[in-house]
Amino acid sequence: MDEPPEWLGRVRPALEANLPDWFAEFVPPPHPRRRSAVLMTFAEGDDGSDVILTERASTLRSHAAQVSFPGGHVEPEDDGAVAAALREAQEEVGLDPASVEIVDELPPLFMHPSQNAVTPVLAWWRAPHPIGVVDSGEVARVVRADVDELLDPANRFTVRLDTYSGPGFEVDGLFVWGFTATLLSHVFELGGIARPWDTSRQRPLPHRLLRTYRR
Repeated sequence: MDEPPEWLGRVRPALEANLPDWFAEFVPPPHPRRRSAVLMTFAEGDDGSDVILTERASTLRSHAAQVSFPGGHVEPEDDGAVAAALREAQEEVGLDPASVEIVDELPPLFMHPSQNAVTPVLAWWRAPHPIGVVDSGEVARVVRADVDELLDPANRFTVRLDTYSGPGFEVDGLFVWGFTATLLSHVFELGGIARPWDTSRQRPLPHRLLRTYRR
């Protein structure tokens, strides 16, 4: 499929028609100390649509072993968030920027602990090619996660950690929570493809993630 699916094109109009509380709550200040971008890359695989997810290296100082989208800091030489997201995806998983069509640049979200304004970039992978770990110091694993499996209510739950509560997914051995899971959940809702799931079903953070989260 060369053209992005219709649901991806519905994300921006739905967001502008009724801004989700999450986006409204985390509007960045005028001059955030740091700016980052993540690339939400969707594609058509052998068994349906998928999205690129990475498991961060367990040796990283922040967000170790957590699941994320390819992405990172917007550098001075980057021509904005889209360029940064594409560059980081190429550096982390070997994604060819020329194989990607940018669908939209969503409003940035401010992460208060890190004082970081993160811009999600929606992308459609027109010409999929082999990808994988480029820098093992940053990325432990790269997964093309099946969208149908992410949407399956059996793979969805609410993550509870201290005062935190948010959506979670489990797919391909990945425990997806926090910023990544919340962003995925909102994009699925805005695109109109989300399925009802039991939000009262709770899961604690696995020990391997809890250890790196609190160290």
